[in-house]
Amino acid sequence: MRSPRRSRQPSRFRWDSSGLRQITRGLGTLDAEIFETVARSDSPALDATMRPLSRAADHSTLWFAIAGGLALSGRPTAQRAAARGVATLAVTSLVTNQVAKRIRNRPRPTPTTVPIERRGRRLPTSNSLPSGHSASAAAFALGTGIENGPTGLVLGGLAGLVGLSRVATGAHYPGDVLAGFGIGASIAVIGARLVPPIAEHSVAVPPASRDLAPPRPRGGGVVAVVNPSSGSGDGRGVIDTLRTELPDAEIIELGPDDDVESLLREAAGRAEVLAVGGGDGTVAAAARVGLDSGLPLAVFPGGTYNHFAKDLGVTTVADTVASLAAGDVMRVDVALLNDDHVILNTASIGAYPHFVRTRSRLQHRWSRPFATAVALAATVRRTRPVRIRVDGTVIETSLFLLGNSLYQPSGFAPSRRVRLDDGLLDVRILEVGHRFAGIRLLGSLVAGRLERSPLFHEMQVPEFSFSAVDGPVVVAHDGEVGESYQDATFRVAYRALPVYAPRRRD
Repeated sequence: MRSPRRSRQPSRFRWDSSGLRQITRGLGTLDAEIFETVARSDSPALDATMRPLSRAADHSTLWFAIAGGLALSGRPTAQRAAARGVATLAVTSLVTNQVAKRIRNRPRPTPTTVPIERRGRRLPTSNSLPSGHSASAAAFALGTGIENGPTGLVLGGLAGLVGLSRVATGAHYPGDVLAGFGIGASIAVIGARLVPPIAEHSVAVPPASRDLAPPRPRGGGVVAVVNPSSGSGDGRGVIDTLRTELPDAEIIELGPDDDVESLLREAAGRAEVLAVGGGDGTVAAAARVGLDSGLPLAVFPGGTYNHFAKDLGVTTVADTVASLAAGDVMRVDVALLNDDHVILNTASIGAYPHFVRTRSRLQHRWSRPFATAVALAATVRRTRPVRIRVDGTVIETSLFLLGNSLYQPSGFAPSRRVRLDDGLLDVRILEVGHRFAGIRLLGSLVAGRLERSPLFHEMQVPEFSFSAVDGPVVVAHDGEVGESYQDATFRVAYRALPVYAPRRRD
């Protein structure tokens, strides 16, 4: 006996492609109607402004011009905003033209209804969906806004007008513009996750402490110790500039066999201002002498990286010369290792120096986030971990970094400090004594969630100590390989060092 045939009921969740096609057609019709409404609008304002604005945005010329103005402003936040905006724009342009425009073919609108005086001179022939001009506009505006909110807000309005100009001149449908805005904004947001913006920490810090100092436009009372071989010979240029700009200053050239600290202490005995030209290691030695003698320090950048000088706002010898002429002295923090060694920038154990070198080499070929991820994975895989005891807990780490004052951004690729006088140490530790630690850390880094990983520790403290579990470990600091320590204690000497530096314009 046959069993009764069961009727097949339509699934509640079956994909109805015909309904989707109807929705798509409806949106396309609405898109065309909005285009016709804008195209037929009788507006002298649109006629006068839309075509010039659209042409200005061709090949992103408008955005590159704005980025150049921000870069020349001299304000660090504006310069960072320009760099991020251009980088976001470049990625967006590549994605839009090489990927997004190939997904779905959509013809350009017919611009016959657009007034001739508003119509573009040349009708584009590429795919209409999405609008490349709009994608670049959104990418640049939001990219700059991530670093500098007020600038991004103004540029957001300008980006909206650029999008409107693409419709008003007959180049795109409104839907193309919205799709372009979405692509540009998405890439900017993803970029902010991979490379977080540099911003003030939420830690409350009192206003900068500044001393009144007599102006020294000719360098009277200044004794400068300069390493002529620093920075692959940049020190020689520092000496030549000082002889011209500060004729009353005494200049001492550091020889290859000279003891740096002894020469600095001898110079401090007859100086009113102790000046130093060289890399971060030489500047750190001068800071130790300056602390002991109570003299203000003048730093002339002459090394390869000049991290301390750059974070002071001193990028050229002229910056320090101008600060001496104006008497601009500010007090900054120094970190002390076992109350003996001065640390101006960072100290590390394990393989952090190797990580930095690897990342720098890879950045010439790849983006910074990808280079950071690859360098981190390589360092964790190849480096022998170090075991240290912190507050009674043993931590196995390959990468340990301690900074004098708080660094930005968070994570394990800090690049700069906004302040050098917050009274805190910035401690960052990657823990590797766990199963699949390298893979877990790499995944967290790529996802932009390293700060939330249980294997990553980031602390802001006035004092930090550790003990080496398996014997003394080498502590490198300020670009120099230091001594070995069984027990190490770092503490902040709060605003203990007076330094000539320009007033910030952030």
